[in-house]
Amino acid sequence: MTSESSEQVIAATRRWLEKAVIGLNLCPFAAAAYRHGLVRYRVSEQQTPEGLAEDLEQELRRLAADDPSVCETSLLIHPHVLNDFFEYNQFLDQADRTVAALGLEGELQIASFHPAYQFAGSPPDDIANYTNRSPYPMLHVLREASVHRAAASFGAVNEIGDRNMATLRKLGQAGWRALFGAE
Repeated sequence: MTSESSEQVIAATRRWLEKAVIGLNLCPFAAAAYRHGLVRYRVSEQQTPEGLAEDLEQELRRLAADDPSVCETSLLIHPHVLNDFFEYNQFLDQADRTVAALGLEGELQIASFHPAYQFAGSPPDDIANYTNRSPYPMLHVLREASVHRAAASFGAVNEIGDRNMATLRKLGQAGWRALFGAE
């Protein structure tokens, strides 16, 4: 749980996007939406998973209704709930059920980011986990049409994960800390 203001949470998230996601090219699709101001940042003040589920439903409805030329994607950042990665990971099933219940399968999807993100079978300190580590727990709501367009223009989308892990292994823990001015 954080005592930081919403503005501070958004500033830290923007910094992470700029330095890691875009700066290391972890997501080759992120730069255009970011550069054109098409990313919405919503900080949830919810304290419970049930409250977060309500905020997620609102954000899903809002993004589905928005014109993509105004808002392409949304980051629902929730610094006060699901700080435990295991609990967060359990919540992702509920998030996917919410997408389905709203009839938005095939239209919207959720990508997951968390400060303690850990791929199954990897040790917690594996630098490869940082491909999905964000400053705060967040649910990234994406338009599937945007993902398909980006994938068509990028090509070998199935290689992104492996490439990202290789990038971070080359960078190492010290390089990651230096990226954010921690060394």
